[in-house]
Amino acid sequence: MRLYDSRRQDVIAVEPPDGTVRMYVCGITPYDTTHMGHARTYVVFDTIRRVLEWEGFDVNYVQNVTDIDDDILRKSAQLGLAWDELGERETARFLRDMDALNVARPDHYVKATSAIDEIVQITEGLIARGLAYERAGNVYFSVQSDPSFGELAHTDYAHMLEIANQRGNFPDDPHKRDPLDFVLWQAAKPGEPTWDSPWGKGRPGWHIECTALVLKHLGPQITIHGGGGDLQFPHHTCEIAQAENYTGQHPHAEVWAHVGMVHYEGEKMSKSLGNLVLASDTLKSYSADALRIALLKYHYREEYTYTEADLPWATRVVERLQAAVVSGSGGGRQSAEQLRNDILAALDADFNTPECINLLIDLAEAALNADIDDADLARDTMLEVGAMLGLSTEAWM
Repeated sequence: MRLYDSRRQDVIAVEPPDGTVRMYVCGITPYDTTHMGHARTYVVFDTIRRVLEWEGFDVNYVQNVTDIDDDILRKSAQLGLAWDELGERETARFLRDMDALNVARPDHYVKATSAIDEIVQITEGLIARGLAYERAGNVYFSVQSDPSFGELAHTDYAHMLEIANQRGNFPDDPHKRDPLDFVLWQAAKPGEPTWDSPWGKGRPGWHIECTALVLKHLGPQITIHGGGGDLQFPHHTCEIAQAENYTGQHPHAEVWAHVGMVHYEGEKMSKSLGNLVLASDTLKSYSADALRIALLKYHYREEYTYTEADLPWATRVVERLQAAVVSGSGGGRQSAEQLRNDILAALDADFNTPECINLLIDLAEAALNADIDDADLARDTMLEVGAMLGLSTEAWM
């Protein structure tokens, strides 16, 4: 498989030397339920994992849950719930949604708070290397100390600062040396949960948690680091700065893979805007197979506007595939082997699921119209590739 690396802006072969793909995907902040943006991201990486495993790789897949965060604390206060109770409730709800979508659980599904010791250790190491500094119990990463900072962002300082400010940065923090410096450890505030550290009680910043969890569960260099496109900057950019300066290993990830945002009603679908279409509501009317096909209809790097019209179309696609598996016949002119090769090639070519699905439709129609030369190979291909796409092929026969 070849995937687009956002850092190098090129399509890179996924070929770990030891045959194990180490994949980390940024998970949810559990303060609301699963919308289509979430569903798309985790269906995409679930499917990438399935394809890689079919190709013979071992995949060690880690996903985090940001169980302590400003949004968690704000939402828990609004609801009158303890922060950890809210996190447990919404994480369980998210996992039920993933199960319903046939998204397999990661090998390690880990909380940010499970890596406090590692977070403290990394922060101490960055201070010792002259890349971070402490002020009033807060610890900041100094972006000016890293000449390569922002390489993943592909933009200049002014634009990075503008984006960071839109996404929770506090440029006027009097303790910062530079407005773009980001928090590794933040000092305790009244009423917030805290942990002990060499700088006093406090809690971790957002970016450091993923670096700690990657190093803890996968090591200093991984194959794929994934997430939504909105994480490219600042989150993943800051992760690179932390990890590579702490470990000295370059690159931290061979491929930085980003899934395009889902739009709805003219805006990016997001919890903060409230313009949500929930996966659980959609699954009341459509099958998980149909929803997966509807999400994979678009190339994973492409931003798109969600429309329910995709779901009746996807339902018909699934029905035609199932019918072709059951009643397709051969004796025709089209080559099942050629279509199979083209389908597999599409998945390897930067995970081109739109082309894969279109070719699967062609294969199904050829089998249903007795226009395929090898019905058995056509059926096996539909079952095999359908399983890679996460469809319930075991129920088709």
